[in-house]
Amino acid sequence: MRDKLSLLLSIRPQLGDTSVSGDSWRSLYYFNLYRLLLACVLLFVVIAVGDSLQLGERDRSLFAKVVVSYFILVLAALPATRLRNPQFTIQLTFQLVSDIVCLTLLSHFSGGVPSNLGMLLLVSLASAGLVCRGKITLFFAALASIAVLLEQSYSVLVYEAPIAQFMQAGLLSTAFFAVAWLTHTLSKYAVASEKLAALRGVDLSNLAEANRLVIQDMPDGVMLVDERGVVRQFNPGAERLLGNVFAKESPRTLNECSPVLDALYSAWRQSHANRLDVLHFSATDSSVRVRFLPVQRESFWGAVVVLEDMQRVQAQAQQVKLAALGRLTANIAHEVRNPLSAISYAAELLREDLHDPAQARLFQIILDNADRLNNIVLDVLQLNRRDRVHSEELNLYDKLSVFIETLLHTEGVEPGVFLIDVPASCVVQFDRGHFDQVLWNLCRNALRYCLKKPGSVQLRAWQAEDGVTVLEVLNDGPPVDADAVQKLFEPFFTTSVGGTGLGLYIARELCAANGALLEYRPQTDGRVCFRIVFGGKRES
Repeated sequence: MRDKLSLLLSIRPQLGDTSVSGDSWRSLYYFNLYRLLLACVLLFVVIAVGDSLQLGERDRSLFAKVVVSYFILVLAALPATRLRNPQFTIQLTFQLVSDIVCLTLLSHFSGGVPSNLGMLLLVSLASAGLVCRGKITLFFAALASIAVLLEQSYSVLVYEAPIAQFMQAGLLSTAFFAVAWLTHTLSKYAVASEKLAALRGVDLSNLAEANRLVIQDMPDGVMLVDERGVVRQFNPGAERLLGNVFAKESPRTLNECSPVLDALYSAWRQSHANRLDVLHFSATDSSVRVRFLPVQRESFWGAVVVLEDMQRVQAQAQQVKLAALGRLTANIAHEVRNPLSAISYAAELLREDLHDPAQARLFQIILDNADRLNNIVLDVLQLNRRDRVHSEELNLYDKLSVFIETLLHTEGVEPGVFLIDVPASCVVQFDRGHFDQVLWNLCRNALRYCLKKPGSVQLRAWQAEDGVTVLEVLNDGPPVDADAVQKLFEPFFTTSVGGTGLGLYIARELCAANGALLEYRPQTDGRVCFRIVFGGKRES
């Protein structure tokens, strides 16, 4: 008994049928509004019009009672539809059956098929087909046809209606099935279209979300501007490159973001030709290449402004260059150094046996160039150390004092040539081996070009207002040519005959690996200055 009760409870209609979509319930509610309007019209005919129409000619009293009953049934169905209880199929069946019964009775009391009230069932069947979207509409058409044929048979038997009216009843029944089948077919197409639209909607939503994520995560800046230059949308990359120009919520124009960018946009609108100009924004110290992509729609005309971060492009190119050099060093260590060692060793042996000064000079040239090639190999091999960083705290005062003492002993220079001006409490985070390599390159370059007088090379350090530590290596040598300044840190660029052109390049790469910045800073007094900013950004 308990199992049967559980089964009955499990199949009991639940409050709010969740198996039917909200659109179906909404359609059923609109169908009830149509039924309410029809009931009100019939009620108005009964109350106001009275005998002026042929409705209810067989029995006006029963006609009026059926109209009132139909009105009450429609009113009772409205709250049930709003509450979605009982189930959808039960409500639809109840409403269609009540329509078939009531409208058939109204047709009977008004003279049968000739009253044409049965035509109202076509609207109910068509509405039912669009609402339920299933073959159950054919079942309702069959019920309506049976009701019409039974009413016509009763009229022939009781009221001696003409038998020829069976033709009208048959045609009306055929119309019921035709409307039911047509609405069933249309509903299938509607369901298929809804599913396709839902799939397309999901695809478009996914595509829009993917586009949003891609644009938001792009390292380059992207802005959407209209024909007036008003910025409609932008991504974090554009805000990073242009600075805090999008802080206020009101629309910003390109002219407010950058007058130069606005001028480029105006020129592009005239010619639609991208010049691939590179702009420098001093607010963020960023170099940007600008491209415009046209956007034309029915209600919008403008462009997508792409701000390509040239520093990022250069960094990527640098990474590719480093990767190529890294692969090259693996071959250089074996393929170049071993032959160089053999050449140097053979030249040394031959120089011991021959005493002709001219030949001795040639052997010395061989040895010098072999030594130079070996230095180049050693410098290139230093690039492999870039990614192996073991950062530690270094006291600049102690470190520089020991380093300069070692350098003076190695190079055989008078102690007064180097002057150290560093606070005793100045501490930085740096890899010890990397720092030695950077100092070696900078100090040897300074020593090579300075006048070698007391204080010709100066090392000074201080802590800036923003908390970063700055170390400068200055010398009183000739200033760097303006043409050479842009190439100072390029690999294999050198102004010295015996140089490899890798010293400054390696020094800057090692600084970058330790989160520092090495740059050339010309001084007003004519001295040459190389500055290391530990953990800082490039100054304007």
